[in-house]
Amino acid sequence: MIVIAENLNTRNKTYMDAVNNRDKKTLAELIKKLKESGAEVVNLQCSLDGVGDEETLPWVTKVMSDTADIGVSLDSRNVQAIKKSMTFCKKPPLINFISETEPEDYEALLSLVSGSGASLVMRALKGGTIPTSLETKLQILDGLLEIANESDIPNQRLFADPSIVHISRGSGQKHLSNSYECIRVLKEFIEPPVNTILWISNVSAGLPKASRKFLEATLLVYMAGAGLDAAVVDVLDKNIRKAIYLIKSFRDEIVFSKADIT
Repeated sequence: MIVIAENLNTRNKTYMDAVNNRDKKTLAELIKKLKESGAEVVNLQCSLDGVGDEETLPWVTKVMSDTADIGVSLDSRNVQAIKKSMTFCKKPPLINFISETEPEDYEALLSLVSGSGASLVMRALKGGTIPTSLETKLQILDGLLEIANESDIPNQRLFADPSIVHISRGSGQKHLSNSYECIRVLKEFIEPPVNTILWISNVSAGLPKASRKFLEATLLVYMAGAGLDAAVVDVLDKNIRKAIYLIKSFRDEIVFSKADIT
């Protein structure tokens, strides 16, 4: 399983202050800590709508590349910002994300991904709404898969995201169940195989802080059972790190050690 750190996002005040103040030292320290905590890729987000990303995202990406040998996920609604940032990536990044309606110039994004060797997240999302039913999730992802393939982006570089919502939402449990089944169906029936990915912390939004990480770690293990390939998680949390360690052990991706788990 590919471990993608979600920690450098707009909710992280220390990170955003470093971005706005061009504080390279603080940002580098944050990046080093994420790598030490097991991040294989770091998702970089500087805004929710892409405004101003042409200036901030390339700067953050350069600091990342100068600081650590680690994968980069560029999370922006601004295609030009992504294009500028990619020049600082030592290897093709993961682009997060495309949906049926985002970004507005998604054809330019597809062309950029196709010609660069980058990977691309495809979200089951339409008009800002996450579908409830399994059928709709699969229909949206199948359509995005076809569009990406037509742009010469092979399945090996595509990550399908069924999208999940917080469990306390009215239909949250149904969303989770259908996301599990969506991953299982994608892994079983798509040839050549397409990767799957989830933003795990979305499940716990709105819940008391004390219960959030345990819930996220449990969901991570549950979705791993469906064949999840990559997870966007809070790598600084010990519950998440233990879950990742056990998943990798059960999949024989690492050698289990009693000392490590205790």
